[in-house]
Amino acid sequence: MNAIVNVQQAEAWNGWEGAAWADNAPRYDAMMGGFNQPLLDLAAIGETDDVLDIGCGTGQITLLAARRAARAQAVGVDISEPMLTRARADAADQGVANVRFDQADAEVHPFEKEAFDIVISRGGVMFFSDPVAAFTNIARALRPAGRLVFIVPRAGRLDSEYAQATAALAPLMNGPSPAARGMGSLVDPDRILEVLGEAGLAEVNVSPVEARMDYGRDAADAADFILGQGPVRFNLKDVDQATAARAREELQAGLEAYETPDGVRIRGSVWLVDAIRP
Repeated sequence: MNAIVNVQQAEAWNGWEGAAWADNAPRYDAMMGGFNQPLLDLAAIGETDDVLDIGCGTGQITLLAARRAARAQAVGVDISEPMLTRARADAADQGVANVRFDQADAEVHPFEKEAFDIVISRGGVMFFSDPVAAFTNIARALRPAGRLVFIVPRAGRLDSEYAQATAALAPLMNGPSPAARGMGSLVDPDRILEVLGEAGLAEVNVSPVEARMDYGRDAADAADFILGQGPVRFNLKDVDQATAARAREELQAGLEAYETPDGVRIRGSVWLVDAIRP
């Protein structure tokens, strides 16, 4: 990997949180999968479009992009080697040959200038120490009139389905885990417009998108999944056993309201953003 400026993020995503995500990639892909189609529809990847995926994680969206860019190449970059190892293994298992995964800090990585027609990201662009510098660097990798399309979280609401379902955990969540720091940096659409404008991108659009997120087979399974996620594990690591057991019981009860014949489905909301390089 070349230079790193996001040192704290590199340490976190190459530590236990990155490894845990890689080990449970199918669960996280199921959780986020409802946003794949809106992202890919807006990106409108053609078979000759070279695609760059920023913060590709374990590579699900990169592989989907590669299939659409059948006569070109998709490149996924991420700072987490455990997640990239999983992505490379999945690419090999699925026989997707026109894809490559590189470990890189996208804020400063020396991307080849004007090498890509489309840049995408499914929630991997919120963690930069200097967002303007990062998007300026990413924009240089786009060809003129190339498109940038990504999703980022919207601000959480106390009346959201997730907040209601996981209310039992709220008193115990005292701060972000190391890997989650910065996740809220682009929840304000005005901030998104400001950052992308300063990075030299144009025709910026920010739209809300909702999807049902898959948390597990039933309430018990979903409770185990949520309790195993990095931010929750981080905040509960010093909680006494009785408190943790009570929180789990109440969490499962809260999730029961969202059980469906297809599993636990909770409505999530993101910003879907697109822009072009002039």
